Amino acid sequence: MPSDRSIPSGSDFLQLNAADAPAGGLSDWLARRLRLAIADGRLAVGDRLPATRTLAEELRVSRGVVTEAYQRLIEDGHAAGRGRAGTVVVAAPVAAPAPAPARTRTAAGPPPGAVFTAEPGAVFTAEPGADVFDVVRAAPARIDLGPGTPDLASFPRTAWLRAERRVLGTLAATGLGYGDPRGTPELRRAVARWLARNRGIAAGPDEVLIVNGTAQTLGLLAQVLRGRGVSEVAVEDPGSLGARQHLRYWGLRTPPVPVDADGIRVTELRDRGAPAVMVTPAHQFPTGVVLGGGRRRELMRWATDTGGLIVEDDYDAEHRYDRPPVPALRAMLPEHVCYAGSVSKLLAPTLRTGWVVAPPELHGALVDAKRFTDLGSAALPQLVLAELMETGELERRLRQVRRRHRARRDAMIRAVDTHLPGAAVQGAAAGLHLTVTFDAGFADTDLAAAALAQGVKAHPLSWHCQRPGRPGLVLGYAASTVTEIEEGVAVIGKVLA
Repeated sequence: MPSDRSIPSGSDFLQLNAADAPAGGLSDWLARRLRLAIADGRLAVGDRLPATRTLAEELRVSRGVVTEAYQRLIEDGHAAGRGRAGTVVVAAPVAAPAPAPARTRTAAGPPPGAVFTAEPGAVFTAEPGADVFDVVRAAPARIDLGPGTPDLASFPRTAWLRAERRVLGTLAATGLGYGDPRGTPELRRAVARWLARNRGIAAGPDEVLIVNGTAQTLGLLAQVLRGRGVSEVAVEDPGSLGARQHLRYWGLRTPPVPVDADGIRVTELRDRGAPAVMVTPAHQFPTGVVLGGGRRRELMRWATDTGGLIVEDDYDAEHRYDRPPVPALRAMLPEHVCYAGSVSKLLAPTLRTGWVVAPPELHGALVDAKRFTDLGSAALPQLVLAELMETGELERRLRQVRRRHRARRDAMIRAVDTHLPGAAVQGAAAGLHLTVTFDAGFADTDLAAAALAQGVKAHPLSWHCQRPGRPGLVLGYAASTVTEIEEGVAVIGKVLA
């Protein structure tokens, strides 16, 4: 007698038919069908999924099958459980942009309004140009494992709108005029408290300067330093290509200082003789190492002995999973540390909101540079962000995404173990990305290009290095679902083989 499983069964909901599912894979099949329906618009954001019991009865499967499929959508960030309101679609997968006519790359940069597209081999060149990140972001891909992006699908839209209504409901008409170029008093107070609570930094609101992200911090600081005769800022190697590009754009040289398992090698920094250095001590980019206690003391001695400036990019220090927090350098040596932070990894890069806490001798010059750059950052987003910080909403959101990011980090580690068995993994204890390295024998730009040709995007490690090193990839996991992570790493494993 045939089992119930062999009887064709279906549902009017999305015309689902459980007979189409492979044996033993009902939950996977159902989760994939639901994701597809969300991606192509048959299920819109805000739609409520059928009750698990109802859908299970219609499909003639166990309720556990439906519950497991819904749970996977929730873990992926596509749905959310709303108690008695049921399970609701909250985010759609990001669709790859349609290909557009290729453009001509020129030394002068892109033409106004250009659409960036290129063949994979043209994207991942050994010498990336000034517009490289625009080109990479626009390159079509089914799965984006590029680093530097948090879980954008979990942006707290409801909380943001609620805070925005409160701000607009109480904002005086004068609040819509030109404001303080340092930033609104409300956000500077909120940032000072946030830094005290979360990074151990004691700074008053008058010491905080609000900027358009860490990118603007680097531009303003470079202008100020050049005005004082500084011509170079040493950087970690490997270290952020983007940061290096910003500093070079403003006319500063960026001599490399090697990084090892304890962080930047301070002895070699001394040998370089540079008057300033940029570091990522809480979670070095891209290796993920934490600046060790001995190295911290060496770096602070270098600053006090030479009068050197430490530029501390605290880009994702709040995202940690398997280790306790480490204090910011600014908390220990305020007179020699220029601290930079932002909400790009906490909420979303599109907000373009960050802050800098500089030594007293640089603060006034930075404020002047900010004033004559743009008269100050947009005030309304600052007031909304201050509201989220002061009400505790930002910290609640951070706790939520930590759990989600940890699950995705774990999924990527499992996938690397399975599909890239010869790779060494770095930076797993914190952050939003992993770095994997391989034995020499090929160019990692070729690997990245081959992966992109198969629909998977990642950064070649060599982009972030000034000196030769082992080939590798920098793989972001925070903005991708567990399923996308597993599939993306599997594709990389295939092209590597």
